[in-house]
Amino acid sequence: MRAITTALTLLAVVAAATLPAPAVPARAGTTGTAEPAVAAAVGPQPGTFTGKGFDTCTAPSQAAMDAWLAASPYRAVGVYISGGSRTCAQPNLTATWVADQTRKGWRLIPIELGYQAPCGTRTPKMSADPATARGQGRTAADSAVAAAAALGIGAGSTLYNDIEQYPTNASCRAAVLSFLSGWVERLHTRGYLAGMYSSGSSGIKDVCDAYDDTRYLRLDQIWIAWWNGVADTDGGAYCADDRYADQQRLHQYAGDVTETWGGVTMKIDRNYLDVRAGTATPAPWSVTVDNGTAGGFTAGAAWGTSAYSGQRYGADYRFATPTAASDVAWYRATLPVTGSYEVSVWYPADSGYNDRTPYLVVTTTGNRTVAVDQRAGGGRWVSLGVFTLAAGTGDKVGVSRWSAGTGYVVADAVRITRV
Repeated sequence: MRAITTALTLLAVVAAATLPAPAVPARAGTTGTAEPAVAAAVGPQPGTFTGKGFDTCTAPSQAAMDAWLAASPYRAVGVYISGGSRTCAQPNLTATWVADQTRKGWRLIPIELGYQAPCGTRTPKMSADPATARGQGRTAADSAVAAAAALGIGAGSTLYNDIEQYPTNASCRAAVLSFLSGWVERLHTRGYLAGMYSSGSSGIKDVCDAYDDTRYLRLDQIWIAWWNGVADTDGGAYCADDRYADQQRLHQYAGDVTETWGGVTMKIDRNYLDVRAGTATPAPWSVTVDNGTAGGFTAGAAWGTSAYSGQRYGADYRFATPTAASDVAWYRATLPVTGSYEVSVWYPADSGYNDRTPYLVVTTTGNRTVAVDQRAGGGRWVSLGVFTLAAGTGDKVGVSRWSAGTGYVVADAVRITRV
């Protein structure tokens, strides 16, 4: 892991001439033959820990780890367990290696280095479409969990998604935050905590700025790449002190440094951790469909497009004059099972909008109509209630023009959450 990505390929481990060459076969997905997971880490990783750690591209040999354990100030080590963007082979990283380090007192920081920001230079890139990116986040979580389990890193551990520096902008930020929401959602379902590593100026700032944004799920821990040379968990201007404040931070405070301990020299990044073990709480299944979601919204020619209100969800919203005819703007979604779902809507409020906008909810027993006053309460999620909705793909919620009220009817975004 490097804030400067090219340094990933520059790791060098120089040990005393008497150190034996590693003889353990590689984990699946790297050069060599996979070793069965015959051992397990001692407790969740990194668990509850405050102190210094380091990360390297290739997991060091056992002899190097032992030398540093005896002589260095470090007690935690970052290891790349999975991801399509890894550039280093992992001849030492096996279930036995994991169990040996944790038994001797090392804390592990498991890293997934895979999908990268769509506006960045590194590949593979996540989709620029937020809905697709969220699905990719879930896929990445499944991959990381499989790799962690094969190494004996069990449930309760935190897995960290490494998204390298990117030139953030609104659309890229939406993709990254959606991807991370999928990552959090699936890891919690699988019993793991969700962490993320990124540059303070891009990924960390985006995550911290969206801390209270209900469109996205919060991470459990953040790993701040900010090479200011200070061994603490301060995020500076990148992350306010009140965000991820409950032992939820790691700080990579120096990088590409060469150190020698116990006669063993390694090129590392320096980290300071203040984290604690916790319980992963599965996030409720939820889907958000905006009027700009590809394949998720349809409306007739009478529906205009506007970005007038700052209370809008996303880039814009749709509007139309009321009429005594059926002309519904529909939101399409795929639900996993037939069951109870809360339906919430987002709209900008304005005195010129409709005071009785009809929302149609397609339930298993027919359409239900709920009238909403769009002159008040805008710029937030407003619940229409809990309904029984059918599994599968189809039009689930609509906004009708057939209103007894006056003013424009507005269609912006809907959120469907399983309860």
